[in-house]
Amino acid sequence: MRQFQSLLLFLSILFFSPSRSHASDYHEQLVLRPLHPSLLLASFNFQSNTTLASFDQQNFRYFPRSLGQILQHANTRELHLRFSLGRWDAESWGARPWGGAREGGTGVELWAWVEAETDEEADGRWLTLTNALSGLFCASLNFIDSTRTIRPVMSFQPAGNHANSTGENLHLLHGTLPREVVCTENLTPFLKLLPCKGKAGISSLLDGHKLFDASWQSMSIDVQPICPADGSECQLQITQTIDMVLDIQRSKRPRDNPIPRPVAYEELKCNTSKPYNSHDTCFPLDTSAQEEEWSLSQIFGHSLKGPCPLATDGIDPVCIDVPHARNVYTSHGVQEHKDTTGYKRCFQLNPEGDFELILPEQDISEKSPLEQPLLYAERSFIGYGQERGGVQAILTNPSLTESVDFVYMESLPWFMKLYLHTLKAKINGQDKSVIQEMYYRPALDRKRGTQLEVRILIPANSTVVLTYDFEKAILRYTEYPPDANRGFDIAPAVITIGDVSIRTTTLLLPLPTPDFSMPYNVIILTSTVMALSFGFIFNLLVRRFVGIDEAEKWDVRAVRLKIAAVVRRFVSRFSKKEKVEKKE
Repeated sequence: MRQFQSLLLFLSILFFSPSRSHASDYHEQLVLRPLHPSLLLASFNFQSNTTLASFDQQNFRYFPRSLGQILQHANTRELHLRFSLGRWDAESWGARPWGGAREGGTGVELWAWVEAETDEEADGRWLTLTNALSGLFCASLNFIDSTRTIRPVMSFQPAGNHANSTGENLHLLHGTLPREVVCTENLTPFLKLLPCKGKAGISSLLDGHKLFDASWQSMSIDVQPICPADGSECQLQITQTIDMVLDIQRSKRPRDNPIPRPVAYEELKCNTSKPYNSHDTCFPLDTSAQEEEWSLSQIFGHSLKGPCPLATDGIDPVCIDVPHARNVYTSHGVQEHKDTTGYKRCFQLNPEGDFELILPEQDISEKSPLEQPLLYAERSFIGYGQERGGVQAILTNPSLTESVDFVYMESLPWFMKLYLHTLKAKINGQDKSVIQEMYYRPALDRKRGTQLEVRILIPANSTVVLTYDFEKAILRYTEYPPDANRGFDIAPAVITIGDVSIRTTTLLLPLPTPDFSMPYNVIILTSTVMALSFGFIFNLLVRRFVGIDEAEKWDVRAVRLKIAAVVRRFVSRFSKKEKVEKKE
């Protein structure tokens, strides 16, 4: 028994010692950034590495085996999966987290590079990949069929390092499900891919009640090969991120009291300088110059359950973007490290206890600067009527000195038929040539959707308005969803600027909807006609017609006696039959 315990101790030291080369194969970090006195951006980042040789031999360490075997079976060399909800307010919140590199459209978005020799083989492996991921993440990815799949030409570029031998046979496929509702069923498989699986480290803060109550949230998974510049062995890297914008007041609400109730009078913050201020009249006090008090346990429901023991790369797991002059209180035994910018500090956790972070209420004398986005984009429907319509995209370059070169991509359903000759681009209200290049693939009814990619160059401090018209198709009544009058979700446009891709909001397209009560009316009318016809014909077949003079001869009493005699004969015959059976 002692020899067995010594062997286990030796193996634990051998595999989990920080001095081994695998010590930097996994790291995680949480970055907190106040966006507003009542809003907080929380960005969770998890990254694991494994060598390509180990991956090919199915020797998984920190890389999740369930996902790795799917990628091997579908010959997928690079994968990007997104689950998103809400709308990012770029004008108030600044640039997107990670510059938009890990953002997805509303619903579910998937694009991958699949290795295959022909397009038909790539389509088959893409079908295998979507069906396998659908089961792994409890999502409707199996509904990404040919009508929801496109092959981008200019919009996406591989993020990993692919060998020249495999790069020639790589096929890029992209699919979206803008109608998909992201929920806790998708978060649970996401956490199971992590080494600590939500039991320790920053992943222990992730709770579905908090995540899906956020004003905006995005979950992303990126798998790509990485080859260091120093010529060392190539690795396969998986990066999982969760970004969410939390409302501090709503997040601090107790879980046993989820319904908001009026604040007690003694807790109201009123502006007493107003002449009409009284015990029954309160003008809210302007608190925009004060940061609201919050803590990790209030925002996420509990404190952080210590660091993940597998993350031993020396990276501080928790950081917060606030000026160094702000007061931030933490648990005992935590080491604080401030950077040179003056707006960020990180914390090295105590491995023997939980971690708590408190930001007290205080006057804001200085705020962390918000990063300016590269482009402002908004998209909406124009026109009226049930037959035709139009789309308008307003693209603004906020830079005063630099122009922006980007690719605008639309992936439209087949029932939204685009008129390419109506595509127009106006810059600052004038018709100027800003379209550098264009790729268009028309739709085929019930086979594929419309694909439009336009390369646009916007000068500094300018706005481009892109418009086009389309025609609405009439669907079969079996192709409408149960809530047909709600409309059809149109996937957001993808704007690619270098290695960064940002999305517009989704659109809701109303289509001509038939009166679904008509089948019910037809069924009722048909049933009524059949019932009347059957009754009429049955009466003709079984009813006996006699004259009035003959009918008067029939006495009612005589008829009753005849009926009684028939019944007696039937009963006697039945009783005799039973006696014979008993004797036998």
